[in-house]
Amino acid sequence: MKELLVIFAKQNEEADKAFVSILDKMGNDEREKNRKSYYGSLSGLARHILGGTFFFLGKFREAVEDNAAALKALAGLVKVETFRDVKKLDEAQWKKLCSGLKIADKAYVQFVSALSDKDLEKPIQWFGKPATTPLFFALQSLVAHNIHHRGQISQILDELKIDNDYSGINAKFLG
Repeated sequence: MKELLVIFAKQNEEADKAFVSILDKMGNDEREKNRKSYYGSLSGLARHILGGTFFFLGKFREAVEDNAAALKALAGLVKVETFRDVKKLDEAQWKKLCSGLKIADKAYVQFVSALSDKDLEKPIQWFGKPATTPLFFALQSLVAHNIHHRGQISQILDELKIDNDYSGINAKFLG
């Protein structure tokens, strides 16, 4: 199971790099334009992906308090600004968001790589019922969350006729 979760984390990292590369080529006004998605703009979706990754990884910390390598992997998150309460980013904030996404994605890969099979079974606090869930389920939920929101970005880019096959079958990171 761990090997699959590591692959998911690495694929997430590659997909985030690819969509950031596409959005980086757009002007700030284009990234910030309200596209009628739940999070408004392309930038809003990117902020939500970063915020979600940051939130999930933060929840996982307490489950692995006895795993020094896993905790070390999450240490870099203190440098990440999520821009949660910012309505529109300026260009400098966009660059910081992109940097934060790289840090969070690296932490995600390192965190999952440091987990043991025993860690994956540990309960974490969850939303609603049940009150806890195994860490492996929560990690899978993070995967689904990010894929869902990158899909929204992809749809918007499709509508703008901007090539964006970052969600295609790219396995170069496996080699």
